[in-house]
Formats: sequence, C-alpha cells, structure tokens
Amino acid sequence: MLKPSLQLRLGQQLTMTPQLQQAIRLLQLPVLDLQLQIQEALEANVMLEADEDGGVAAADTDASGDGADDGAVDDEVLDVESSEQDWSDEQLTGPADNPRTPGDGGEDREFADASGQSLHEHLMWQVQMENFDPRSVLIARAIIDSINDDGYLTDTLNEIAATLSPEIVADEDEIEAVLHMVQRLDPVGVAARDLAECLRLQLDQLDADTAGLDAARRIVAEHLDLVADQQYPALRRRLRVDDDTLQAALVLVRACHPRPGTAIQGSAPEYVVPDVFVRRQDNRWLVEVNAGNLPQLRVNQTYAGVLGRNGEHDALRTQLQEARWLIRSLEIRNETLTKVATCIVERQQAFLEHGDEHMRPMVLKDVAEAIEMHESTVSRVTMNKYMHTPRGVFEFRHFFSSHVGGEDGDAQSSTAVRARIRKLIAAETPGKPLSDSRLAGLLAEDGIQVARRTVAKYRESMNIPTSSERRRMKAR
Repeated sequence: MLKPSLQLRLGQQLTMTPQLQQAIRLLQLPVLDLQLQIQEALEANVMLEADEDGGVAAADTDASGDGADDGAVDDEVLDVESSEQDWSDEQLTGPADNPRTPGDGGEDREFADASGQSLHEHLMWQVQMENFDPRSVLIARAIIDSINDDGYLTDTLNEIAATLSPEIVADEDEIEAVLHMVQRLDPVGVAARDLAECLRLQLDQLDADTAGLDAARRIVAEHLDLVADQQYPALRRRLRVDDDTLQAALVLVRACHPRPGTAIQGSAPEYVVPDVFVRRQDNRWLVEVNAGNLPQLRVNQTYAGVLGRNGEHDALRTQLQEARWLIRSLEIRNETLTKVATCIVERQQAFLEHGDEHMRPMVLKDVAEAIEMHESTVSRVTMNKYMHTPRGVFEFRHFFSSHVGGEDGDAQSSTAVRARIRKLIAAETPGKPLSDSRLAGLLAEDGIQVARRTVAKYRESMNIPTSSERRRMKAR
C-alpha cells in the first residue's frame, strides 16, 4: 500500500519577469496604442511624470541606480548610423537629403474633416433644412435608414412602407415621391436603387447642351455591360454615333461616382505617423527614432526622495518600481527599434537610392542574426511600425520579401521582380503586348529565373490585365 510522503527536488526553468513581459508588450505596440498606455500610466502612477524640458528618460540615474549609458545607442554599420542630431540641422540641403519635418515652416499643411458626421446624419440635416412637411420628414427618415454606406437604397418601397406601418400608412406612389426628393440631396446620386439610376441622377445635374450627354444617358440606361467589357466598337454601333461623341459620352460616364455615399466620411482619416526617420547626409544614411511620438518620462524626484527617508508607504514603493520599469522598457524599445531599422537600411541602401528594382531579398532571420536577437523579437518590432524615407513612408515589413532564383545563386527579391515585370509591361509595344511566357523569358535573359505561373501570380497581384485584355484595351 502506497503511503503519502514529501520529497524535495531541485530543478531549473525559465520564467519571464514582470519587467521582461512589459518590455515585450511595449515592443509590439503601435504608436497610438503606446501613447494611450503611457497616458494611462501617467494618470495612475504618481511617481511618474512627463519631462516637459525634453530631457532623456534615463535622467533618473540617481533614483533608479541605472547608468546613464544604458539607454544610449551608437550604432554604425558601414554607411548607416543612428543619429541623435536634430532634424532642423541647417547643414542638410536638397529635397532628397532634407525631408520636410514639422515645424520647418515650409511644409504643405492638410487639415482633415473632423466633423465626424455620417451619411445618414448628413442627409437628415438636409431634410430638416429643406421644405419637407412633417409627414414627408418621417417617410424620408425611413428611406434614409434604408441607405447603405455606399449611398444605395437597399430596401424596396413595399419594405419601407411596412416599416412606417401602423403609424403612417403610405402607398408606393407617395414613398416614390419622397424618394425623388431625397435623391435631390447631396451627395448627387444618393438613394439610387442600382448603378444605372445612380449614374443617371448624376448626369441629370449637367447642362442639357453638354456634349455627349444624350449618348451618356443611353449608355447608363442600356449599355453599361458593353462599357464594362470595353466593347467600344459594338457600343458605337448600338448608339449610332461617331467616335468623338462616343468619347465625350464615355468621359461623362467615367466622371460619375459609382458610390456617392463614400464621399461623406463618418470619421476623420487616420494618418500614418512614422516611428523612424531615415535621411541621407554626407553619403551616409542616418537612422533616427521619432522622438515626437511619445512624451519623455522621468521619476518624480520629490516623491522618490521622501520614500528614501521613510520605511513605510509600500504602495508608493511599488509605484516607484513600476515607473522605473516603464522608463527602462521604453528605452529598450527605442534601442531595439533603432537596431532593427539600422540593419534594414544597411541592407536596403540600393532600394533607397535607386528604387524597387534594387530591393534585396531579406527575411526576419537575416536581421535577427545581424543584430543578435531572436526572430520573434524582430517580428514584434516590424509589426505596425513605419519608416519615413526620401522615397516615402513604408512599413518595416515592406522591406522583407521572399527569394526568387537568379544566376550563380544570386537570389532576387520578389519586390524587385514585380517592379521589373511592371517596367517591361509599361514599355511593351501597344499592338503586341507581352505574354506571361515572354515576360518569363525576358526575365531569364536578365538572370532572373522565374516560372511562367509565378509571373502570372505577380502580374495579378499588381492588378495588371492579361496580354489579350491589354491588347483589346490599347486597340480601342
């Protein structure tokens, strides 16, 4: 019979400390979420305060016991280095070497519509401003409730009448009359029941003597399928018009908005805020973390000094430790972000200088080995992080692409292959578009070994039609 007994065993296992867990969590957060996290910490932790003087976060060396050099990053890899220099440096000149930055006084400012008004609210506001009687207002409200975000009426007149019952008994003719009143509201083409009616409502706003207007109305009423299939010779025969009239009519049809409701945005657009700035100076690429994204934090020295002379207040001591952990975690985040960005820029200098065709193949493992970190850490850093370069703003993951075989084992980036395919198609003879097989042959002549089906996959990913479709488009 077995008896219960106590045994003592020694073992080792890996555990993640709360500080490490916090550092990993902050590392993968995008800027907006991180800003919210810091704001919540500032409101909840009395030991934490924003450094209004712009001092570095590691200024709390006396309180935390950490050295001032812990947060310093001085990476220099070939022609790439991290920079602590101000972006307003007067030595930087030229459009490619000195990207516009906030505060230089020369940038074009864009102001987003922050009204936050939805399409339904916009339409109801107009109904209240128009000459609608009280009964028509209720019917118009039911109609507007049946309009989707694209601006189309999704319910039939019978279904709208059913929603009004029993408070209001209205027949289809009365609802149709109110519908015509709603269709005259802004945006033009709203409350249409199909695409043809939407385009017709927009064409009705034009002057009667507009060139090609009659033909355009016939196109939207009867021949939209021919326009979609680009059957322009057949369309010209059906309409019995000359080429000039047909072209004028097509211009009018293409100028119409197929989804008028999207012109009214219910929320302000969100802009990408870069996490890292990359610039060129004296034949060197400089990498700098965007310090304007996050407030600089420091420990409140007044409260920390009081705790140093008092053995009580365990809750405040816990908050002091959490404040130090947060500051250090943010330092680690900036250090790691700088290392990864510097490694990316070092490997993709050719892309930054010459464009997509010179993108080098790169995977997470390449960066992880270069900076001596785990692939999962690099994956967290590259998630939802953006880099501002002279060529535009790119997500970190844009610089990672799969390998495509080349001569002598020289692999090519799939991004570079796509750019090469796009360039070949742009330069093809209009009457003789290049087939996928021919594109694969031209790439092979350049030392890029790629199968025909791979060319087709890349072409489709760029929304480029097939060779037969391109021949028909250029023949019109």
